[in-house]
Amino acid sequence: MTLRLIFRYLKTRHIEVISALEVGESVINSDTKTILLLKPRGFCAGVVRAIDIVRIALEAFGPPIYVRKEIVHNRFVVEELQGKGAIFVDSEDEVPAGERIIYSAHGVSPEVRQNSNLRHLRVIDATCPLVTKVHVEAVKFAKEGYSLILIGHRDHDEVIGTLGEAPTVTQVVGSPEEVAALVVPDPEHVAYLTQTTLSLDETRGIIAALRVKFPKITGPAAQDICYATENRQVAVKEVASEAGLVLVVGSDNSSNSKRLVEVARSLGTEAHLIDSCKNIQESWLQGVKTIALTAGASAPECLVEEVLGFLATKGFANVKELEVMPENVRFGLPPEIVEAIAAAPAMAISE
Repeated sequence: MTLRLIFRYLKTRHIEVISALEVGESVINSDTKTILLLKPRGFCAGVVRAIDIVRIALEAFGPPIYVRKEIVHNRFVVEELQGKGAIFVDSEDEVPAGERIIYSAHGVSPEVRQNSNLRHLRVIDATCPLVTKVHVEAVKFAKEGYSLILIGHRDHDEVIGTLGEAPTVTQVVGSPEEVAALVVPDPEHVAYLTQTTLSLDETRGIIAALRVKFPKITGPAAQDICYATENRQVAVKEVASEAGLVLVVGSDNSSNSKRLVEVARSLGTEAHLIDSCKNIQESWLQGVKTIALTAGASAPECLVEEVLGFLATKGFANVKELEVMPENVRFGLPPEIVEAIAAAPAMAISE
């Protein structure tokens, strides 16, 4: 099926919206192949904000606009923005002095900010506000003299940025087993923070291990795992037992997308991460009656629509959208972008 035919199908098909309570009965009573389309899915507020920042900067200031690291962890999004003139770099050192640079949604360390200032780079900060919250907490705990335990994946851009706020007092752990090896100057003065895109269940186990090792450990006033990560995991949990297969649209360097796959598999359901419909293997569909389809927080809806169109050609014509919870979060734009919009009011941003 060509993309034109896929989109024609998408425009004409009817998607039934059902509640979580209706899932079991709906699936059991259906003799047709069914897709449970999970909601919320796809872009979170931080991702929408970051992508809008790049798009508006390109329109307002024109290329080149340099972006440090991937603005969000999705190949399709990065390639689309590259096509519009964005230049993605691994380091601010690659940006010519005096040019504009956008920090990715995952945040950066103080060292990167200082280096950007030395190079007279015109910075636009697209760091997700929820990541900024974790940075602020790290600085606060460090100033209060705590040893800081950062729960997360050492090689993830977000963890690298957060670790940079207080590197001399921070240790990173990624599993309960690693907790046992921790050594701190004062076991009664320890605090923990978490990467925002982790699995709720995985993080809960690590925090429990930390509480056993350090009974007086303290943490953030509110959990660091972002609302969108939590909501998408909860939605997968709602339907995993009713589905023979869970498909998660997202890139393999997207932490929150990979966690969705892990959540489904932990419940005994076959699950796969796919960048697009091209990654779906015929063998996955054999004998499957119901597919649960979702997308990580950095995956655009157009990729979900392509997957729906592809699966329709394989007999999955019965699409039921399951809204587990409403999601209406919005984040404001940085002042440089607000000013650019004011100067060009007709400028369009993402829906």
